[in-house]
Parts: sequence; structure tokens; C-alpha cells
Amino acid sequence: MSSTELPGARAPLVPVVPDLVAVRIAEGEELRTVTLPGLGLTVRARPPARTGLPPALYLHGLGGSSQNWSALMPLLADVVDGEALDLPGFGASPPPDDGNYSLTGHARAVIRYLDAAERGPVHLVGNSLGGAVATRVAAVRPDLVRTLSLVSPALPELRVQRSAVPAGLLGLPGVARLFGRISRDWPAERRTRGVMALCYGDPGRVSEEAFGHAVAEMDRRMKLPYFWDAMARSARGIVDAYTLGGQHGLWRQAERVLAPTLLVYGGRDKLVSYRMADRAAVAFRDSRLVTLPDAGHVAMMEYPETVAQAIRDMIDDCGRS
Repeated sequence: MSSTELPGARAPLVPVVPDLVAVRIAEGEELRTVTLPGLGLTVRARPPARTGLPPALYLHGLGGSSQNWSALMPLLADVVDGEALDLPGFGASPPPDDGNYSLTGHARAVIRYLDAAERGPVHLVGNSLGGAVATRVAAVRPDLVRTLSLVSPALPELRVQRSAVPAGLLGLPGVARLFGRISRDWPAERRTRGVMALCYGDPGRVSEEAFGHAVAEMDRRMKLPYFWDAMARSARGIVDAYTLGGQHGLWRQAERVLAPTLLVYGGRDKLVSYRMADRAAVAFRDSRLVTLPDAGHVAMMEYPETVAQAIRDMIDDCGRS
């Protein structure tokens, strides 16, 4: 993929009111939806502490949304002008018109947004699926990325953890629909506890209030007619990326990233193996590694202060250089 896949003049962003009014907006946040041809994207923003700060963009993981960054964003509001994107089909963003949920499709959506908003180069931050998407964006459009921060990025593993297999199986034809039928009577509380058990190193760290917000969001998203389709196709996109070789392979693209890169891995991650940290540190040419032994798959939600400080340190170092 390259910028040549987006011919013609830049399409203007058109702000509209989000249709899904049930989406939670934390205090100090703003939510807006922008439209591009064939694509609608919801953007969660937090006004920066002062004008003139460099822009940042946050990308969530599979099944997540821009809400996954609500704990981290205020901790960096004094150093970046941050926005978090709902990838197509997730959060409050509708499905893309072309139904393309591949990594390339998601990366293209991010690139189109950054080009149209003229916000690049940004401090790009991604978790899981969002980390894989961010890696692809940084590799093919280095002009759009100032620094790259990856929290448990979904980069190919030869030996996938057993606990990650069910998530990968969602990408197989019919599996997501079958699971949807099997679990259709499950209450949102049960679904939420299952997700937290998979994603958190210690689900007990989640406050009662945060759990309530997560349950409400789970209830909302399960009512979306395209929820399982977005999950299945995006999961299939990750699996396909694992098998893709050559210059489009994610590890090959990681080697092409020019931006200073922060890698954050959790020792209790059940979806992305902790053992991949060293390989990633070698693949990204200008990288620094932070390992959190007690964190799971969403360190930015479990240990936002630690992750924020690591990002802040990298941004400060880049500013000095």
C-alpha cells in the first residue's frame, strides 16, 4: 500500500453529529464524526493544555474503541494534542462502504483521515490490532508519523499462545456467527467479565465504576447489526497478515519504520506473547522497550501512568534531538 492508492485531491472532512448518542464521553472529552467518501469515522478528542502542541492519534485493538484511551489521554494532554479514532465498524464508526476490514483497509482509513485533516506528522499510538495498523501506516507513510508507540502490537507469532486461539478462530468463516448464536442470551455482565479476564493481567484492578461503563458499552455494541461481521472480518485481517510474506509482511514493514518507536509488552498478556518483545525490539531500528510483568493486553488501561511516562520520555528525547 502506498499514498498512490489514494488518487485525486484530498477530500475535506465534514463534521456531523454522531448517531449513537449512547456512546460514553468522559469528562473533558469531545466526540465528533467525520465523513470521507465511503467512510465515516468517529473521533474522540481531549482539548490540549495549550495551543501549538504536536498532534497525536490513538488506535484501539480488536473489539475495542476510542474509549480504551480515556485513561491515558489526559495524562499526555500537556505534551500532545490527542485524538483517538474509532476504526471502521468499531465504537461509533459505521462499517466502511466497501466492507474492507483488512489491516490494509484499516491503515488506509487512518491515512485518509490524517491526509484530510492535515494533522501529520503525528505521535501515533496503537494497541493490539491498532498496533499492527500503526506499524503499517508508519512503514508506508513515514511522513505522517513523528513517533510510534505500540502496546502489545498484533505482530505475527510462529507459536501463538493457546489463550489467543479463540480470538483467531473468529476469523474463520461462520465461527463468529455461530458464537453469536450460542451466546445471544448471555448478559452483558458475563460478556464483559470474559473480555476482561482475557485482556487484563489482573481484572481485580478494574473499579466498580469502570466495570459498569464497560458493561453499558458491551450492551450497546451487541445491539449493532454489524458487530459480529466487523469482529470476524477484522480478526480474519489479522490472521491474513500473519501469513503474508514479502515486503507486505508486518515484520518486514517493522524493519522499514523510520520513526522512533516505543514498545510496551505485558508479562500476563494472554493474546500477544511476552516473548515477542525482544524480537520486536530488534525489528524496529530505533526502538525502546518497556516490559510490565503484571500487565495484560491493555497496559494503557491497567497502568496508564507508566505508559504515559514512557511515551512522554520518548517525545521529550525526540524534541531534544
